[in-house]
Amino acid sequence: MKRPLFRRRSHAPDALSPEDQAAIDAFQATLTALRNPEPWSPGSARDIAVRVGPFIERAHTRPGDDHGPDLIAVALVHPDTPHASAYLHGRQLGYAERGWLRCDTTKILGFWQPGYATLTHAAANLPLPNDVGMDRAHYALYIEARKRDDSLDGFTLLRLGPYTQTRHAQQDYDRLTATLAGRETTLVPGHRVSTRFGPFDVSDHHLFADPYEADAVALLDAAVAGVSA
Repeated sequence: MKRPLFRRRSHAPDALSPEDQAAIDAFQATLTALRNPEPWSPGSARDIAVRVGPFIERAHTRPGDDHGPDLIAVALVHPDTPHASAYLHGRQLGYAERGWLRCDTTKILGFWQPGYATLTHAAANLPLPNDVGMDRAHYALYIEARKRDDSLDGFTLLRLGPYTQTRHAQQDYDRLTATLAGRETTLVPGHRVSTRFGPFDVSDHHLFADPYEADAVALLDAAVAGVSA
C-alpha cells in the first residue's frame, strides 16, 4: 500500500513593508544612539543632543559663548534641519521662536546622532513647551542712577543690548566701570551711577541702544548729557 505523499509547507514570513522596515531601522538607530552616546566637549561647532523634559532635542551651539564648564548658549532646531520641510514643521511647533538659550551642560547627552530624532517633540508632532527649562541667552547692560539716600528710587540712565556673547558684554562692562570710577556720585546730582549686567528683555527692545553700532562709553556720555541738559 502506497503512503500518501505530503509536501512540507513553507512557513517563510511575508516580506516587511517599506514603512515597517523604516520603523525598525529607526528604532534600532535610537537604541544605538542611547547605548553609545558620543561625548560632547566645549569648542566644537557640531550639533548636540539636549534633554527637554522627557524628550531629547537637537541644538546648535554658539561657540565662544559660555560660562565656563556649566552653561553654554544653544538654539533648539528641528531634528531634520536643514531641509525646507523641517523648517516649516519647526515653525509650526515653536522651534524657530526660541532664539538662543542658556543650556546647563548637565542636560547635554552628547553630540547629535540621527537616532535621537524619534525622541523629539517633532517626532511626536508636539509643540515645544512654553518652559523648556532654559533662559534666553541674550544679554544686556543697565546703567542706573540711584539716589544716594540708600533708597531704591532712581532711574535707568542707559540700556545696552542685545549682546550675543557674554565676552562682549563683559568687555563693555569693564570699560564702563572704569569710566565711572571716581565719578559715580558726580555725573548725576544726588545720584550714584553704576552698571549692572542682566538678561536682555526682548519685549523692551525699543528702549535699548545697540552696542555693536556705537561705542558704549560714547553712549554713556550722550545719556549723561541728555540728563544734564
